[in-house]
Amino acid sequence: MRYALAPLLAVVIALLAAGRVAAEEDPMAWIGRIYSAGQKLSYSGVIVYQSGSRSETSRIVHVFAGDHELEKLESLDGSPRQVIRTRDQVRCYLPRQRTLIVDQAGSSRGFPSRLVASDTRLTDHYRVRLGPLDRVAGLQARQILLEPLDELRYGLTLWADVDSGLLLKARMSDDAGDVVEQFSFTEVVVGANIPKDEFTSPFEDEQGWKVINARGSEVSGDGLGWRLASEVPGFKMTSAVRRRLGEAHGEVVHMVFSDGLASMSVFIEPMPAAGEKSLGATNSGPVNIFTRKVDDHLVTALGETPARAVQVLANAVEVATR
Repeated sequence: MRYALAPLLAVVIALLAAGRVAAEEDPMAWIGRIYSAGQKLSYSGVIVYQSGSRSETSRIVHVFAGDHELEKLESLDGSPRQVIRTRDQVRCYLPRQRTLIVDQAGSSRGFPSRLVASDTRLTDHYRVRLGPLDRVAGLQARQILLEPLDELRYGLTLWADVDSGLLLKARMSDDAGDVVEQFSFTEVVVGANIPKDEFTSPFEDEQGWKVINARGSEVSGDGLGWRLASEVPGFKMTSAVRRRLGEAHGEVVHMVFSDGLASMSVFIEPMPAAGEKSLGATNSGPVNIFTRKVDDHLVTALGETPARAVQVLANAVEVATR
């Protein structure tokens, strides 16, 4: 009997191995692994961010606690800053300014958790292919290239840990091949046993601090009062929040649009009572910005996308008529 089963076992093992190899050769399967690893693994490490001549170093600690995540990001150079993300809120501590900003935990994520799960829309707007094996932070990494098929997106090169799928490095490039920005682990431990007290802040005694409540009210598209006259190809609205700016300033509507990889925001606020805000195109580092006037409101679109994309988005915003 044992010998009779041997051929069957050999076939099963061969099929399993073939399936594993096929997954390793499928770039969209790697995108799914990166998405899952960023949320569902515990890891800690040091991240370096670079854009032009600017660089920042941060320490990240992340834990998946059964059904939710805990994350702390702490700047290691420049002005001190700590960001602690829990299931339902984000707390940003700015000790030099003695300021705490509290917001609800939204869908927008940072490195290494910025991807949307293997979104099928990606292949409509990017050519997705595998690159060579490489090494990042001492770990073997698989390179995945996402090349834009239009002028509304930047290209992205990803390096994922071969063993865990964790995103180790991400480089955004423009159509000339120049680097727009890059995130990279310089050291990382995956699967570390991280104690819960890692997610407390030495600044939690907020006495004497200015506390800014940035929470808003989530609203559906029908309740916004605003809409897009035409969609930006591939970009779908992922969230919409209405926030009070204070009695003197009314409220601001904040909408986020994503194609599963890149994201853009739209802010709609009342025109200031005094003084003119600059209209048209500008930028702040890798972030392109476009502002226009619609009736008595300012519409500002911004994102780490080409300037053309934010202009198209801003120009599409109009008052919703019933």
